[in-house]
Amino acid sequence: MKRALALSLVAGQFLLLGALVFLPHGSLWSTGIGVIVAAIALGLVGAALAVLGVVGLGPALTASPIPRERAPLITSGVYGLMRSPIYAGLMTGGVALVLVGASAWHVVVWIALVALLSVKTRWEERMLVAEHPEYRSYGARAGRFLPGVGRLAERG
Repeated sequence: MKRALALSLVAGQFLLLGALVFLPHGSLWSTGIGVIVAAIALGLVGAALAVLGVVGLGPALTASPIPRERAPLITSGVYGLMRSPIYAGLMTGGVALVLVGASAWHVVVWIALVALLSVKTRWEERMLVAEHPEYRSYGARAGRFLPGVGRLAERG
């Protein structure tokens, strides 16, 4: 059951990202040069966050929200600033796609992506707290998706 839920969440995030890429372009706002430059900048920031997150996890990396058994808890590098840089990168890249897409559907799909990644993160964090007792104090220092924002309460 746990693995099926994990697979569903991963598949859902990729479907939503795919939708952001392939939805028809809208006309909610003009996609002039300023919007394109902002989208490129956000896309690059999102890609950098995701890549730094992937590289930073090393052997602890898994596509599933279920942590690898006996994998170390990573709290350095980009993980010293935020607990979920890969998801933050996906959300940031998603904003870039929303800017270029300029449709209400892009906005709705991005909100669904943020909601899915938020649920996925909270579930993943419950498992990490169970696996790594020091995760709670780490979570009290590092924000969830942004440095300093979404820190955990430091309680047992």
